[in-house]
Amino acid sequence: MQDIKFLNIDYLYQGTEKQRQAALVMDDLRLFAHLAPYDPILVGTIPIGIDIPGSDLDIACRVTDFAAFEQTIHEVFGHLPDLSVVSRNVNGMDRIVVRFRYKGWMFEIFGQPVPTKQQNGYRHMVVEYRLLQLIGEAGRERIIELKQAGIKTEPAFAELLGIPGDPYVALLDMYNWSDDRLSGFYHKLLARERNEDE
Repeated sequence: MQDIKFLNIDYLYQGTEKQRQAALVMDDLRLFAHLAPYDPILVGTIPIGIDIPGSDLDIACRVTDFAAFEQTIHEVFGHLPDLSVVSRNVNGMDRIVVRFRYKGWMFEIFGQPVPTKQQNGYRHMVVEYRLLQLIGEAGRERIIELKQAGIKTEPAFAELLGIPGDPYVALLDMYNWSDDRLSGFYHKLLARERNEDE
C-alpha cells in the first residue's frame, strides 16, 4: 500500500525544499527519537505537498499514559517558545494537543489512545495522497488555491471533487476504497464534467 512511505520521514529528504527543511528541523530536535515510544507519524499537508505558508508540522502519536507523555513533553520541549499542552475528553476519548515553536516552524503533536495508523489525521492524509496521484499537478495547485482562500483541507478536496456530505466522514470512508474504486470515482467525475461542458 502507498502509505508505507509515511511511516518514517526519510522520504522528505527527496522531496520539495520545504519538505527537506522540515526533515532537517525535526532531526535537529531529535523529535522522532524522543517520541519513539508513542509511534509518531508526521501527518497533515506538508508530507503530501499541499501546505501553505504557516502550515504546522503535525505529528500523530498513540498515547495511553497521558501523565507520562506530558512529563516527557515538558522534559524534552519545555524550553521551547509558545509551548502549550491541552488535554480534554471528546466523545468519551481522552486526547492531548501539544504546540510549540522551533526555528520558525510551528509544531502540533496530537495524542490519543488509538494506534497512529488508525487515527483520522493519518487516514485523511493517506487518502488525500492517493487522490493527488489521480488529479495531478493542476489538481494539487487547485487544492492549494482553495486552502489559501481559507478552506480547510478536507473541505477543499470535497469541493474540487464533488464529494457529497461531511467531507471529514466521506474521506475516512474513501480510505478503505481500493485503487480501482478510487480511480473509477475520479473518472466518473471527469466524464460528468465533460458532459456538462458540451
